[in-house]
Order: sequence, then structure tokens, then C-alpha cells
Amino acid sequence: MKAAYVGIDLLYPALPALADTGCEILRVFTCETDNVTEFNTQVSAFAREKGIPLQTGRMTAGDLEDLRRAGCELVLCGGYYYRLPMRKDLYMVNIHPALLPVGRGAWPMPVTILKGLPESGVTMHRMTEGLDEGDVLLSRRVEVAPEENLRTLTDKLQALLPGMVRELTADLPALWDSAVPQEAERAEYWPTPTDRDWTVNEHMSPAEADRILRAFYGYEVIYERGGERWELIDAELADEAEAGIFSLPFGEGKVIRAGRARRIS
Repeated sequence: MKAAYVGIDLLYPALPALADTGCEILRVFTCETDNVTEFNTQVSAFAREKGIPLQTGRMTAGDLEDLRRAGCELVLCGGYYYRLPMRKDLYMVNIHPALLPVGRGAWPMPVTILKGLPESGVTMHRMTEGLDEGDVLLSRRVEVAPEENLRTLTDKLQALLPGMVRELTADLPALWDSAVPQEAERAEYWPTPTDRDWTVNEHMSPAEADRILRAFYGYEVIYERGGERWELIDAELADEAEAGIFSLPFGEGKVIRAGRARRIS
């Protein structure tokens, strides 16, 4: 089978897994990232190492036409900033890091932790014009532990990908024909979190602050205290006795410990 891969590093294990199935990958598409909290380095390095043409930016209808003429059958998308143009003569499959139809939207993993849900997972579905609305091809679940943070949850979801890609490509036509429509009555669209969602302040309880810090661990969070605002990355709530190189007081015997920090006001 000839295929194209579209994505950033968020769901990177799907790309080498696709190559390992014996698929000929005609082209890899990625997009610009900050390479501080979101990355395209693994995807780009894999394409260069394997000699696969790499394209950075928005995929166009012309790109899909070129792929189809080259014999492409499958377009597999694993995290991408843009909506893809659609073609009915291609198997276009999206990898979504939530258990659809619950958790539609661009960034469901932090919301999973903010909501305190006990499980999450990965869904592979037919790509459609509607965001995350396509019929389900495969779905796998993981437990979300009480202490889970965004990084550990992402690790769990990534670990599902190689097996799911192997199953997807083993008999894609049959899997495509047996895809299951999503239950509209259960559907939940989760808006993309905003800076309000990742802001912690000194008046929160430790439990509330901890939940926000875990939900966005690895990304920026804002901490407001005493009229100051700090931008923190890799921030976590810790006991005062466990303060790190950079820590800010929180109260109730706690500090917020961060890997990187800068005062923004």
C-alpha cells in the first residue's frame, strides 16, 4: 500500500509504525511548531533519514491530487494544525487522542485531566468535513490515574499507536467498510483550552491548582500571586521541602516548582 503521513510529533509513533507495516510512504506533511512545547523534529528527522519527501505547511487539494496520481491509497493524519481537503477516492484516516464521540476538538488531553475523567484513549476514524465526526474504525482505551499529568497521559496514548496502525493497515478495505457511525446523542465537543484554563492563582485550593498544573504539564501555565504574573513550563505543585532550583510560594506548605520560568508582569 502507498500512503502519506500528516502530523507533528504529538502522535509521532504512528509514523514509524506505518513504515514498519511495509507501506510505501510517498510524502510526509508537517507544519511549523515552536519546538519549545510542541515539536515537529521527530517527524522531520524520520522523513529525512528515510529519504521521504517532506513538506511543511498546509496541505492543498493539489497535493492530494498529486498523491492520488502517484498511486496513494491512504492518508493518515496524526495531529496537524490545519483541516485537510477531502477526497472520496482515498482512505483518509484521522488519529484522535480521545474516545469519540466524547472529546471532539483540537486538544482533548488537557480537558480529560481537568474534568477528572477515569479513562481516555485513541480513536481512528474516517476523516470528514465535520471535525472528528467520521465513522470509527478503531478505538482503544487507557486508564487515567489520579496523579496523571499531560506528559504521562500522552505517553500512554502514544503507546497504543503502533498496534493500532498495524491493525488499521492489515485489512483496511474491510475495516473501512465496517466502520461504525458515532453516536450523535453522546457527542461532546470540547473547545480548545484558553489562557484562563491554564491560569493558577494564589486563592485556589492546592487540589485545584494541582489539577491545572497536571493538565498542562509540559506547556505554559500562568501563575498569579501578589500582583505578579509568571509564565511557567514543566510546573508542578510540591511540598516546601521539595522546592527546586526555581520555585514560587503557593501557601498551605506548598510551592509551585518549575523547569522554566519568566515573569511577565
